[in-house]
Amino acid sequence: MLETLMCALVTVLPDYLFRRYVQGKRIGHEITLFTMWYELRWGLTTCAILALTVITTLFYFHPASKTAASYFRTVTILPQLGGRVSEVYVTNNQQVTAGQPIFRIEDFTQTAQVEAAHAQIAQVQASLKVAETDLAEADAGIAGARAALDQSLEDLERNTTLRDEGSSAVRLAEIDRLENLVAEREAQLTASQSRRAAVVQQIEELIPAQLASANAQLDATLTELDKTVVSAGITGRVEQFGLQVGDYVSPLLRPAGILVPSNSGHNRFQAAFNQMAAQVIKPGMIGELGCMTKPFTVIPMVVVEVQDVIPSGQIRPSDELRDVQTNNSPGSILVYLEPLYKGMADDIPPGSNCLANVYTDNHERLEHEDLGFWHAAALHVIDTIGVVHAAGLRLRLILMPVNTLVLTGH
Repeated sequence: MLETLMCALVTVLPDYLFRRYVQGKRIGHEITLFTMWYELRWGLTTCAILALTVITTLFYFHPASKTAASYFRTVTILPQLGGRVSEVYVTNNQQVTAGQPIFRIEDFTQTAQVEAAHAQIAQVQASLKVAETDLAEADAGIAGARAALDQSLEDLERNTTLRDEGSSAVRLAEIDRLENLVAEREAQLTASQSRRAAVVQQIEELIPAQLASANAQLDATLTELDKTVVSAGITGRVEQFGLQVGDYVSPLLRPAGILVPSNSGHNRFQAAFNQMAAQVIKPGMIGELGCMTKPFTVIPMVVVEVQDVIPSGQIRPSDELRDVQTNNSPGSILVYLEPLYKGMADDIPPGSNCLANVYTDNHERLEHEDLGFWHAAALHVIDTIGVVHAAGLRLRLILMPVNTLVLTGH
């Protein structure tokens, strides 16, 4: 509308003034409702052509979006284990910090497993003490076997010496008996040493492995016990939380509520623009934003990112070939906007519906590039008509409460 009125000021109005003051034609006489289409044909035709040109140029170089919003993510409150709730620590709409407990489920089984793991560790530690006692006993056995072997070797050596000297006091049967006794005592010493080696192996390898296994089992049971307490993973606000003691929760069937992160969705807006704006909108462009949650306020914005893919072209592998003809929705360009000045969008709640404009700025090109007259004039016109779009945004923000509360029946 504003574009048409501006075009009429430079086309229809001069044509009427020419008819009135040059040709002497008056409204209500020569110019009537039935004849003005002929009398003002040049002004009306030029106005229509100029208005279409201005509107096309305006919406191409200064794109507008009616679907701008600040999206935020949510975190589902889910337990890692299924069970009945035994304690609830928070209420709905309560602010929580990362690591703060939210609720607990029954932990009878996990507590019993922890106690069994502690008992297993105590048993292994007791077996270590028994093994240490066995080691002392094995050392004593080795000492006794070595002393008996030494005694037998001395007896055998003495009798062998007497035999070699030709003494009649030594019998060959006695020497044979001592030799057998020495072999027996050597075997006993070897057996005692083997028993000691086995005990040492138990103390140094087997029992530490059993203790490590018992400690690992304890850690596993403590981890399972910790899973019975559901804590907040991030700082945020608990929403849709109506959990009561005795309710059953499950990671697959029944979540407990939703956690909205504190910083999610603030000071960052997403706007969908027509595909025609793909070659126009670039990071760093200046824009403006107006939201329903803060009427009569225009917030200066800056484009920080432009998504380089169009969602409507997304496909997923399946057993059916996709017919491109069925893709009737052309999709849109997703643009990320942030406030140009810090703090201007702090009081806009995430999820707000907004209107957004992005403006083409050719100041740098006009300042530094060597352009021809008509090229520079065209760039000046493009920059200038952005004022019309800015005025249109302000007009829509002024009429937004009336349209929402009165005309649409709120």
